Amino acid sequence: MAELTNVETKLAEVTGLAMAAQAATKKVMSLARKEAKELVPDLQRMNEEAAETERRCTKLAGSSDGKKTAILKEARATKGKAAEMMSSYLDSDSDVLDGFEFLTMAEAGEVGHWSVLKVLAAAGKKREVSELVSWALPIQERHFQGVKQASLKLAADEDPDGTS
Repeated sequence: MAELTNVETKLAEVTGLAMAAQAATKKVMSLARKEAKELVPDLQRMNEEAAETERRCTKLAGSSDGKKTAILKEARATKGKAAEMMSSYLDSDSDVLDGFEFLTMAEAGEVGHWSVLKVLAAAGKKREVSELVSWALPIQERHFQGVKQASLKLAADEDPDGTS
């Protein structure tokens, strides 16, 4: 297996997180359909944008001098780690607020990873990676703000003295 540079490793990680985001948004959509149907369209859009991010990342990985296989292997490993976190956090008793709290953590992580990739790409003068980051980072920041606001709205609707 080809050895990956730091930029390629981070590209693999954001690719894996985009893969995981698709599963996470589907899971939270299933919770939202039961309790907060008005949030489903935003989750659907996030899911579609995560799929587009994965496509763009995979395309860019294909231009990495025969390293596409190694990058995608690392991406799948990252997706697996994220899936483990989701299954630990969201169990059969989870509600839509739990789902949005999880998405808030996940989206914050994605913003962090994309921000690191931005710095690495700039330092390495990786124009194509920088262009991808310029496209993806604002989307991830919007996702983070959106799920955070939804979490806060859902929390405001909770009875603070109620039981879980």
